[in-house]
Amino acid sequence: MTIGVGGSTAELELKKLADMTGGVSPISEKEYRARIAKAQSLMKELGLEAVYLNAGTNMTYFTGTPWYASERMVGVILPAEGAPEYIAPVFEIGTLRDFMTIEGKVNGWEEHESPYALFGEVLQRMGISDGAIGLDEGSSFFIFDGLRAEAPTYDYVNAKAVTAACRMHKSAAEIALMQRAKEMTMEVHKAAARILRPGISTLEVTEFIERAHKKVGAKGSSFCIVLFGEATAYPHGVKDPQYLKEGDMVLIDTGCLLHGYNSDITRTYVYGEPTARQREVWQHEKDAQLAAFEAAQLGTPCGEVDVAARRSLEANGYGPDYKAPGLVHRTGHGIGLDIHEWPYLVKSDQTLLAPGMCFSNEPMISIPGEFGVRLEDHFYMTEDGPRWFTQPSPSIDNPFGNN
Repeated sequence: MTIGVGGSTAELELKKLADMTGGVSPISEKEYRARIAKAQSLMKELGLEAVYLNAGTNMTYFTGTPWYASERMVGVILPAEGAPEYIAPVFEIGTLRDFMTIEGKVNGWEEHESPYALFGEVLQRMGISDGAIGLDEGSSFFIFDGLRAEAPTYDYVNAKAVTAACRMHKSAAEIALMQRAKEMTMEVHKAAARILRPGISTLEVTEFIERAHKKVGAKGSSFCIVLFGEATAYPHGVKDPQYLKEGDMVLIDTGCLLHGYNSDITRTYVYGEPTARQREVWQHEKDAQLAAFEAAQLGTPCGEVDVAARRSLEANGYGPDYKAPGLVHRTGHGIGLDIHEWPYLVKSDQTLLAPGMCFSNEPMISIPGEFGVRLEDHFYMTEDGPRWFTQPSPSIDNPFGNN
């Protein structure tokens, strides 16, 4: 029997878990102000008069003000010089102020009024009558369409050169939050493995993981994928639940949020005794994950990490490229306030690896009709090279390194 898998109950495992959020702090107002200053410096270099940050993680990153994107325009106008100002429906102003970390003037529009015309009026008042305005790359098309129609004197461009350039380099405070979030999820993974038994459903495991994340201090799971048997060959799962059988491959991919920052860890193992075939494929996956990690050196293009993982897999008979059986998606993604963000470990991304960048490392092997194996851990770049947030799974027989 695989070590650390089965033999317990949900009730016992939940009792063992405790809040793990002590001793960590949210991002400070000082750091938010430093982020704004860096963005304004980049805007001047790029010739941008202002940047619009839409509700969502970009607005949160620069102002500490969380807000969900909807059909109503809510966001921040950040000029290259001067204080940021918000734009929002009048009826939301009180709530918006309650959530603010970086306070600022709120420009309100009533439901029958145009926020796009108001946007132009605010820029005019700021002394910006024309020139390039960066738009948050996450903004919906309707916002761009409204702005170009009702504030047409500006040249609207993608603000990614500012937003991504700031966000892809994590601070020590951001890394500390992600470190703790990943430690929380790892404990949840261990607990979930211990409750497995023949006949348990993927839905039951998913429900347990939600409760377990709450026990360690999160609001719940930010996402959860639980797969058994042949369904493990599908990276993001299948429609119908599965029920566990002896000898099934088990794949669990889950995470949580801590002060807005994500964890995201996948473990794959066998319920029972692994077959020779399962052992072989699992080891090939581990080898590819290590090859990717070793290729992640300062100054190396992100794409070379993806190439290294594929080279390892192709040497073992998979692929080539994205063909199954093999690695059917990129090797990894950046992570922070968004679970998937820039840069990406895919061969087309030529961004050079630099300190503060954080990535998933998950070169999944997919064998349709049989099973799949994904081992996903995250690493961050230091001045000395890559460093794991969580240690990779040591073996198929002992996936969590239990004594």
